[in-house]
Amino acid sequence: MDSLEPPHIILITSHDLGRHLGCYGVDTVSTPTLDALASAGVRFEHSFCVAPQCSPSRAALATGRYPHSNGVMGLSHGPFGWELNPDELHAASFLAKHGYETHLFGLQHVTQHVERLGFGCVHSQGLGRDVAAEVANFLRGPLPEKPLYVEVNFFEPHRPYDHGGVEHDTSGGVFVPPYLPKDAAARDEMAALQGAIREVDGAVDLIFEALDDSGLSERTFVVFTADHGIAMPRAKCTLYDPGIEVTLIVRWPGGGIGEGRTVPELVSNVDVLPTLLEAATVQVPGSIQGRSFLPLLRREPYEARDAVYAEKTFHSYYDPMRCIRTERYKYVRNFEAGFLIEVPGDIQEGHIFRSHTERYSADRSKGVELYDLHTDPLEQSNLAGDPEFAEVEIELDARLWSWMEETDDPLLAGPVASPAYRRALKED
Repeated sequence: MDSLEPPHIILITSHDLGRHLGCYGVDTVSTPTLDALASAGVRFEHSFCVAPQCSPSRAALATGRYPHSNGVMGLSHGPFGWELNPDELHAASFLAKHGYETHLFGLQHVTQHVERLGFGCVHSQGLGRDVAAEVANFLRGPLPEKPLYVEVNFFEPHRPYDHGGVEHDTSGGVFVPPYLPKDAAARDEMAALQGAIREVDGAVDLIFEALDDSGLSERTFVVFTADHGIAMPRAKCTLYDPGIEVTLIVRWPGGGIGEGRTVPELVSNVDVLPTLLEAATVQVPGSIQGRSFLPLLRREPYEARDAVYAEKTFHSYYDPMRCIRTERYKYVRNFEAGFLIEVPGDIQEGHIFRSHTERYSADRSKGVELYDLHTDPLEQSNLAGDPEFAEVEIELDARLWSWMEETDDPLLAGPVASPAYRRALKED
């Protein structure tokens, strides 16, 4: 491929997947297509999202800016109604302004006004297999002269896991993550999740077959990722690693990034947009808060992150917290009292939560949490206040406050009002 020729870009996301794939070590999950993608491209071992909920994470992925900066600090759909700030630009807008033809397939969960995202064509939503079939038909059809930006967002494996009649998958056994109880309820829910993930893998396979058939694979920069961790208690909606860890696999045969590589560096999903822009030879604006990892992909000089940041402000209710995660430590500051963790409504319907409510409904005992991920990877032993870790706590606390100041976090000015609160004031 001519190095001056911008690549086609296909960004594929899935809901609530985390890193629950075979290529990330979960050998009970049937994901041959995504495992093959990792073998043909680059897999990031330590990729994290900036928020453990759908809309804030997706908005950050699309804008390269943290949720408290881009405006989407909670769910975008009604009745919550969080929206991008008026001057925020989505990836589709950036690329369309630089000659790309932009297409959206499947869901979007960033705004209630899809027209403001900048897509030239918005296709239908639906089951993953149907969305993938539509993408495949598009790729096999007459294509424009322009480079393509194709965003494909699958609903699966969001709960309910039997969406579209998908069945449990126990063909390779069932893996229950160590932070969940080891009982029949957990095995059943995880088997249902495995079936939904298998469905995602099959949908992605349809897209890759069409890419190959159309002769576009060599020139196409493919990114596969997830919005946040799996929808299980103590994962989704928490700042513990199971809530913010995400799959990130990229493939670009003509881009000089190699294949079969595993990258250990810390990366954040705010880094994806600047990477895509740099690959497309588009200048990255100074307002972008992420950093391009394209040099890392190309084995060029790259200043690796020594930390990633994540946040939650609203999901079902106001629960503001911020965190910094280094290679070894996790530091979380909770800004309100509340339950030990938030368990979203869809997870509360599952047997794991209903069978073990006492594990998740206790009151939060401390406003600050500090974990040594080397000795305590499940983040069970809070070291905040331990004299042995006082220097670590002071350093990470200072860095977290500095990040909040540098990114103009509204929490610094006081409690954050929700769209519902602002609407209520207008109704008076």
